[in-house]
Amino acid sequence: MTERKGTAKVDFLKKIEKEIQQKWKDEGAFEVNASDAASQKSNGKYFATFPYPYMNGRLHLGHTFSLSKCEFAVGFQKLKGKACLFPFGLHCTGMPIKACADKLKREMELYGCPPEFPDEEEEEEEDSKEEEVVIKDKAKGKKSKAAAKTGSSKYQWGIMKSLGLSDEEIVKFSEAEHWLDYFPPLAIQDLKSMGLKIDWRRSFVTTDVNPYYDSFVRWQFLTLRERNKIKFGKRYTIYSPKDGQPCMDHDRQTGEGVGPQEYTLIKMKVVEPYPVKLSGLKGKNIFLVAATLRPETMFGQTNCWVRPDMKYIGFETLNGDIFICTQRAARNMSYQGFTKINGVVPVVKELMGEDILGAPLSAPLTSYKVIYTLPMLTIKEDKGTGVVTSVPSDSPDDIAALRDLKKKQPFRAKYGIKDDMVLPFEPVPVIEIPGYGQLSAPMICDELKIQSQNDREKLVEAKERLYLKGFYEGIMLVAEFKGQKIQDVKKIIQKKMVDNGEAMIYMEPEKQVMSRSADECVVALCDQWYLDYGEETWKKQTHECLKNLEIFCEETRRNFEATLDWLQEHACSRTYGLGTRLPWDEQWLIESLSDSTIYMAFYTVAHLLQGGNLRGQGESPMRIRTKGRRTPCQNPATRAWMWL
Repeated sequence: MTERKGTAKVDFLKKIEKEIQQKWKDEGAFEVNASDAASQKSNGKYFATFPYPYMNGRLHLGHTFSLSKCEFAVGFQKLKGKACLFPFGLHCTGMPIKACADKLKREMELYGCPPEFPDEEEEEEEDSKEEEVVIKDKAKGKKSKAAAKTGSSKYQWGIMKSLGLSDEEIVKFSEAEHWLDYFPPLAIQDLKSMGLKIDWRRSFVTTDVNPYYDSFVRWQFLTLRERNKIKFGKRYTIYSPKDGQPCMDHDRQTGEGVGPQEYTLIKMKVVEPYPVKLSGLKGKNIFLVAATLRPETMFGQTNCWVRPDMKYIGFETLNGDIFICTQRAARNMSYQGFTKINGVVPVVKELMGEDILGAPLSAPLTSYKVIYTLPMLTIKEDKGTGVVTSVPSDSPDDIAALRDLKKKQPFRAKYGIKDDMVLPFEPVPVIEIPGYGQLSAPMICDELKIQSQNDREKLVEAKERLYLKGFYEGIMLVAEFKGQKIQDVKKIIQKKMVDNGEAMIYMEPEKQVMSRSADECVVALCDQWYLDYGEETWKKQTHECLKNLEIFCEETRRNFEATLDWLQEHACSRTYGLGTRLPWDEQWLIESLSDSTIYMAFYTVAHLLQGGNLRGQGESPMRIRTKGRRTPCQNPATRAWMWL
């Protein structure tokens, strides 16, 4: 057995490390003032910033990795004789802390304190069904039900236990403010032990517990509003029904950066003879609704696809029409004004896809008077409506599936599909794409030797080749749009269909988004305050600033430009969580990304205001107070943001 080596060398190095860190602290080695920078003008100045980490837990290895880049850069520039400033803030705004605190409260209410959670057998039962937990609906002020799945990894109490906290300590975390007392000092302790070259006098926590930072953010938003950058109205946004408010990036478990995706919802009317399962709805207008990104191709519809083994519902819309789609899609629609009561889906019929196969439909724009509902086995439930309109002239998936049905009579017979529902329907030329002709999908499928709808990899390649080229180079062949480019007429065709009542605008998240409350988010049409990032003048000014910005590599510049191009309206308010109140409408909180866009400027004066106190609760070195009369400084040149 080998004898374990001693740790004398490591202990000696750690001793040196602690001594030097104490020396740095005693001498204020990294405390930099404006006067210092002025005296070292010949050597220049250097500023490093790190996105302030969120204080709902301890810092982790990812923080260490990213921080090391700032740390090495500051050390190098300091050796060159520059006045180097490296401040560090601690972010507490938003939902995560509040959501975790409220989750602890609910667990204690349900299971006691300390809680006695279900054993493994009970947990297995709970996994198969959702326990109905009655919680207060903050948005509506009435009782509502929310599903709370159990499982050891889902218990907030268990998560706190894993941090080494005792039962007595965990109870304190049911109050959101305790998180602000507990985790920031631990973060600072860990960062100091790393020996980071930080001016700790300038550190702060966010939210209104810090009156100076709170005033700073209020000033920022008053200024933005005065300049007409903040507006109010109904806008589509990612929304958590469980929390009753928009769900922005910092509020999400998964789906960071995901935004609303706009579709054209095509209304395909069911005509007689109705399928047996729909016969009870006679007298109603019944529509299969398909979400498409390509409204310009609707001239070429030959059929509609549904998946035989997928669950669908029929629900009543605002005007009494019946829409057939998946439950997930209907849930999204109910938050976009499709139903009489916001968030409520009035289901009138539950169906399987096979129940509506063979249904005759009247579809907008197509040259076929009647098309039919046919089976497609590859439709996914987590995207769109579960109903797919088929344009085999321009969609490789559609032509492959249609050819399968035409070739395989047993496949048709299995689902009760008659020959006259399939065989007479041929692709209709709608778009001409250079190099692929007027029937691009059949041509590329032949070129790639695609044999069936199961050739998934080849079909993906076919779509990648066609769709981008079609959008930029495709020329319309039909109706009054003949000879025009796709990119010029796409929106015009969409508007024409919407105006004629043949389609509607429908939104859903680009990808799945889960909130911190474990709720699958939808896209909702909400009343909200929003930053108008898409405003052309503001965008133009930002692009001009970017031209003069020194950037390490061109790829970074291109990423900035791409982000500016897609950036549009951004919801900046919410009703739940921690943060700063909107100064002119205090029922709203400023959301966590919106209050952290110019905080780097706050570093320049934080030490003069707070005197090194994280919460800004001590006496200000400059004797500037934030409480009392809420009268802004009247100097128009400075627009001072302190409330006197």
